[in-house]
Order: sequence, then structure tokens, then C-alpha cells
Amino acid sequence: MAGFDERMLNGMSVFVAIVEAGSFAAAGERLDMSQPGVSRAVSRLEGRLGIRLFDRTTRVVSLTDEGRRFYAQVTPLLAGLEDAAATASGGATAVRGRLRVNIDPFFSRLILGPSLEAFLAQYPALHLELITRDSLGDMIADGFDLAVRFGVPPDSTLVARKLLDTPILTVAAPAYLKRCGRPLKPEELASDAHTCIEFRDPRTGRPFPWEFHRKRKRLVVPTNGRLVVNDAGTLLSACLAGYGVAQVMGFGTEGWRESGQLVDLFPDWPDERFPLYVYHPSRHHPPAKTRAFLDFVTSLTAKT
Repeated sequence: MAGFDERMLNGMSVFVAIVEAGSFAAAGERLDMSQPGVSRAVSRLEGRLGIRLFDRTTRVVSLTDEGRRFYAQVTPLLAGLEDAAATASGGATAVRGRLRVNIDPFFSRLILGPSLEAFLAQYPALHLELITRDSLGDMIADGFDLAVRFGVPPDSTLVARKLLDTPILTVAAPAYLKRCGRPLKPEELASDAHTCIEFRDPRTGRPFPWEFHRKRKRLVVPTNGRLVVNDAGTLLSACLAGYGVAQVMGFGTEGWRESGQLVDLFPDWPDERFPLYVYHPSRHHPPAKTRAFLDFVTSLTAKT
């Protein structure tokens, strides 16, 4: 880049810090700079680039479209410089710094959480921030390095890597089946004789439809349950307690099914699948900390 110098590099570092911290003041605290100094660094950078990076109001700082594109381009470059410096200085590992991950609550609680101690022990210079959310949102504007989400990827510029396809199973607890009887076919769930627990789709705001797949056949059953949840843990708790029938992911529920606490009601409808993806914002070679976490979650899903 013509005219690239230390001042521009510093401006880029300040810009990334603002995006990740969420405000000019928070970035100043992180970088040990005054807020006017942060503002001057950004203004100089915007002047050199000839674009506006942020929309500023008295209360909110948000990225412009040009700012989002610039953030996606510059973060892997800065991370690469950090890795190069770590390697040149003879550091014990290039996996260092802060890694901010948007993660599905169910995956975080049941699969990721029990293995975090070993992962962080392997990389003592890494600071990991896990934010559980029910949707992907805007990764770049929200300052995330990675995201791990269930569901079909949205149309975007993000790099998406599929980790697995989990079967969707229709289950109930023995207590429920003793009280209400076991349905013999999916269509029976539409009757008042059965209670279904609905799960809200974060993209549409409406409950997921109850689908049943067998080879090329697809059956949709209207359920209209009185209980609607948006958290997989709550869904499982209510189902395990015997409240009603639920559709759950096979991934992460193996123990309850093997112990008999949950009964698969329709094993002859086995073919509905729900994917798990990991996302990162750049198509350039990801930094070492990103690659390390990608390898980590890949190894966890490979065990299932």
C-alpha cells in the first residue's frame, strides 16, 4: 500500500481495538490511550484511506459498510504480524492473544465446556472469550473471531465449515409415556391426546415445524404446543421431567437415550438432519489462535 508506515499500522491496531471493545473509550482503556488520542488515530486512518470507518453518535459507534469490509481484510493481516513477531522472538507458541467466539449455548454447555480446561492448558498465552447467543448476528460488527452455530448458513461473505450433521429425534420420557401412552405414528402428535414442546427458530421468531424424514418422504405435523422455548437446555429439562414430547438433536443427547431417560419414539423416521457449522470472517489464511480453536472443535465433533 502506497504510503504505508508505522502511523498507519498503529491506526489499524486502534481501529480493530475499537471494533472488538465496542467503543472508543473501552479501546482507549485496552490500549492505555486517551479517548482523544484514539479519535485522532482513527481520523488520521480515515484520512489516509479516504473512507469513513465508523458512524458516530453521542451514544453509539457502529461500523460503516466500508468499515466492515476493512475490518474483515485487516484483522488476519494484523494477526499474521502478531504470529510472525511471536515466531521471530522465539516465543513458546504463536497461539496467543484474545480470541472472541460466538457460540451456540447447547454446544457450549454440553460439548465444549467439559473440554475447555485441556484446551486452555495447551495454550497458556491465549485468552478465550465465549459469548453464548441464540443467533449468529453480525460477526464483524460485534467483533467476533469465530462462531459455532447450528443451522443452515446464511448468505454472507463469512467462511463456513461444516462440522457435522446431527439427526433430529422425537423423544419423550418414560413418565410421559406412562401417563399419555406412546404414539404409534407421527400424525398422532397433532391430536389433543399429546403435549408437544415447541422450540423457537431464532431466524423467524416462530417455532420450528415438526418434520419427519424417511428417505425421500417428508412429513410435516402441526403440533401447536402450549410451551414454546428458545433454549435447548430448557427443552431437554422439560422433556426429561415428563412434561411432553420434544424434537431434539441426536448430538449431545446420547447419554439420556442410552440410559432410557429419553425414548426415541419414531426410529423408523431417521433421516432428518441439522448441521453444525463453524464460521470465521476472512478467506485469507487464519491466524494461529483461530486455527487452534478450529482444530479443537473439529476434534470434539469427530468423537461423535
